[in-house]
Amino acid sequence: MSRHSKIFIGLITGAVAGVASNFLFPDAEFLKIVQTYVSDPLGKIFLNLLIMMVIPLVFASLSLGVAQIGDLKKLGRIGFKTISYFFLVTALAVTLGLILVNAIRPGDYLQGETKTQLLTSYSEQASQIKEISEKTEFGIQTLVNIVPRNPLAAVAKPNPEMLALIFVSLMIGIALTMIDKSKAEPVIKLLAGINDVTIVIINIAMKLAPFGVAALIFSVTSRFGFELLVALGMYMVTVLSGLTILLFGIFSVLIKIFARYNPVLFFKKIQTVMMTAFSTSSSSATLPTTISVSQTNLGIPPQITGFVLPLGATMNMNGTALFEGVTVLFLAQVFGVNLSLGVQLIVILMSVLTAIGTAGVPSGSIPLLAIVLAMVHVPVEGIAIILGADRMLDMCRTVLNVTGDITCSAYVARSEGYELKTD
Repeated sequence: MSRHSKIFIGLITGAVAGVASNFLFPDAEFLKIVQTYVSDPLGKIFLNLLIMMVIPLVFASLSLGVAQIGDLKKLGRIGFKTISYFFLVTALAVTLGLILVNAIRPGDYLQGETKTQLLTSYSEQASQIKEISEKTEFGIQTLVNIVPRNPLAAVAKPNPEMLALIFVSLMIGIALTMIDKSKAEPVIKLLAGINDVTIVIINIAMKLAPFGVAALIFSVTSRFGFELLVALGMYMVTVLSGLTILLFGIFSVLIKIFARYNPVLFFKKIQTVMMTAFSTSSSSATLPTTISVSQTNLGIPPQITGFVLPLGATMNMNGTALFEGVTVLFLAQVFGVNLSLGVQLIVILMSVLTAIGTAGVPSGSIPLLAIVLAMVHVPVEGIAIILGADRMLDMCRTVLNVTGDITCSAYVARSEGYELKTD
């Protein structure tokens, strides 16, 4: 049985068991015990095993990718294509989200009593997020922090500064192209060795994927009350509609036009990546699988995947940007805040910029979402309304984020004259 089939079985098994448990034993003590001592630890161990290899993988693959490209002019050309694609598709995603939220107006469907109940239930978590957002440095300081004084300190944190890691990796890769080949060769071999070791460890971790995925999904679905889904139904429909149109509509067109590749075959070949992204809700945790599948199944060369995909895992958050745009306008509708066209354009710009700064971890976008809300004068406390549904939506938007990364790498590879696998 193929890996993606095993993961799919784990996904379905965990989801069905979780939904059934929530329906039959919503307040049972033994369900909380299972969540606390079985599903949560198993899921977190699997997630940690993947995230554990992200920093060495990003460092090795990005430095190696730049060094293998060799020509700095070619590097500049590929870099320009990559960044331009990220910004264009992310802006397109936010715009799509705003069109849908203005057309559906999900905020008009939320009753006052339900709003009060949600605000009360998640007020403590919303307060914590508000505190985090107030401490989050966003703006010119974000640009300054990209160049770290101490690279090791920048990554030796619970939430490492991935943009700083990317900058250091790029500089090392560029330096390797500028020094004598005889001196560069041992370093390149070391980076290649680190890259190979991380891939092996990731393959070991992925053997546990069906069980880890089942545990992660069970933890989410067993806590997810049906009443919450009903209360936020139109909001979730709006977000999921946007994500679906972006995934199977816009991405299919981009794959066909820019990568000159069959979209149906493309989605078939990246099933494992999409299921891993859905279950982990983390672009960073999915990155090892994204790189492996892109090279093995699509035939995208290592120098392209090594450069584009680590950048994408940090900077290219199409699904997150769409989610942020929809959520800002949804909460504005709930609180009766009228956002003019000019303000909505600011929401588009800020959603694109904050999506770039979003940590590739579960719910990493929420603190930055609070910054956008405050900027357009929508009550930040309103985040409490959507917190209960965020975990499920986070799973869905992460699929968009990683799929967008692969579409970009496929486009860059074809534009550079590489042929993709069709068998």
